[in-house]
Amino acid sequence: MPRTLLLSLLIVLAGPAAADPDSVPAAALAAISDLGRLNGQALACSQMGSASQAKKLMIRHAPKTRRYGEVFEEQTSEAFLAQGRDLTACPSAGDFSRRLDDLSLRLQSLLPVGPTATQTPVTP
Repeated sequence: MPRTLLLSLLIVLAGPAAADPDSVPAAALAAISDLGRLNGQALACSQMGSASQAKKLMIRHAPKTRRYGEVFEEQTSEAFLAQGRDLTACPSAGDFSRRLDDLSLRLQSLLPVGPTATQTPVTP
């Protein structure tokens, strides 16, 4: 009986390790996508502090996989180009700050920082 229990436990624990590294939870991917869009918009609007904070959130929360990185970069580029067409519509620094705070909370719930990661405040 103990062997069966041990084997069952090993199978349960090995499942996530054997999972496809490119399979990404949709909600987490959506949050990274939103973060990329905010980053691109901040860069186009010369809000370098907000862009820096967005990048820090990405580094702190997103798993270091190709899929997360591609989504962040694609959304950054698209938002930068879109915002570049109409610079008069740039949000205020306060708007960027509020959006970053909201994204930070979403990312903390979807992609919590591991115990070995260094946690630094995101506030400006």
